[in-house]
Amino acid sequence: MLDFDTARRTMVDCQIRTNDVTNPELLDALFEVPRERFVPQARVELAYIDEDIEVAPGRYVMEPAPLAKLLQAANVDPGDVVLDIGCATGYTTAILSRLASMVIAVESDAALAARAAETLNELDYDNTVVIKGDAARGYPGEGPYDLIFIGGAVDAVPAGLLDQLRDGGKLVAVEGRGNAAVARQYTRQGDDISTRTLFNCAVRPVPGFEKKAEFVF
Repeated sequence: MLDFDTARRTMVDCQIRTNDVTNPELLDALFEVPRERFVPQARVELAYIDEDIEVAPGRYVMEPAPLAKLLQAANVDPGDVVLDIGCATGYTTAILSRLASMVIAVESDAALAARAAETLNELDYDNTVVIKGDAARGYPGEGPYDLIFIGGAVDAVPAGLLDQLRDGGKLVAVEGRGNAAVARQYTRQGDDISTRTLFNCAVRPVPGFEKKAEFVF
């Protein structure tokens, strides 16, 4: 049986620190959260490899390094209320729960949402709630949010999600596909939304954010 504590430390030291992730609270959270609990049993020994891990058809636990870079860019504050979009099995939700006051996670796949809720409950991440719902619609009922985090690539960020940010709130997402994708931060200031490009970031897409095909004559 793999020594998961050692594997977790190796992941942080060799995959994450080497990608300029230095936030001490985030590193502590990555040390604490047992990634192996959020992957299928058949893949548990692969939990700490530097690749995405498929947890359902077309759904993945994100590769550690880009996930850590995105979470560092989000700059989560301890008092933040966070909306985690496309949580899959809840791994990102668990990390965010160590950094924020409250995490509302939305997952469109009913089986994944149920598994995420069960695992987070078993591990006593009691400042988390998992909602089965349309990821692209978010969850306005608990908004506005200090941070909205989208756990995968999208073609575009829906305006309805930006409407769920409180004044001064941020949304961090990866827009685009493959090597052309970039991480961006949206920030609300009153009625205005500013956008800042962060870095290139190729990650798997979150279903439900595809652009509708346009009719061409």
